[in-house]
Amino acid sequence: MGHVLMEHRSGLVRSAHVTLAGGRGEREAALAMLSKLGGRRRRTLAADKAYDTADFVAACRALGVTPHVAQNTSGRRSAIDGRTTRHAGYGLSLKIRAWIETHFGWLKAAAGLRQVKQRGLERVDALFQLAMAASNLVRLRSCWLQAQWHECVDGEGAPGARQIGLFPSIGALNGK
Repeated sequence: MGHVLMEHRSGLVRSAHVTLAGGRGEREAALAMLSKLGGRRRRTLAADKAYDTADFVAACRALGVTPHVAQNTSGRRSAIDGRTTRHAGYGLSLKIRAWIETHFGWLKAAAGLRQVKQRGLERVDALFQLAMAASNLVRLRSCWLQAQWHECVDGEGAPGARQIGLFPSIGALNGK
């Protein structure tokens, strides 16, 4: 089972890992990837309803991570309380959480990994990490193009954008 940790601002994969399928594998892999992140800044983690368990939320908070987990209120009380849900960032995190599916979609469609041809956890993990790195390169290209577009349209001037011919007519749009 493949697990991915994505950065919210850019949509880039920070960590990718493969584990054997199991009942707690997703939550354990998430905690392992979070514990390997460096830095001292407080972080948030967006996740789906499967991560809304008291032990996972407590472990995230112990790591200095604020869990923005979709609340699972079907027949039970959610582990996410009002301290988290009252902030505007909670709703935004849940919307951005869907971006991770673009990486998995690219993995299946473009990288041809709908069904892996490798056997063994180490080989599949290496293949998965390589595919996620390639997915990051595709995402980096679109991030760079988007940044260049905004810099040109906003009049900031993107050094090199006109020189390499990406946006030859942007100056005309800005009246320059």
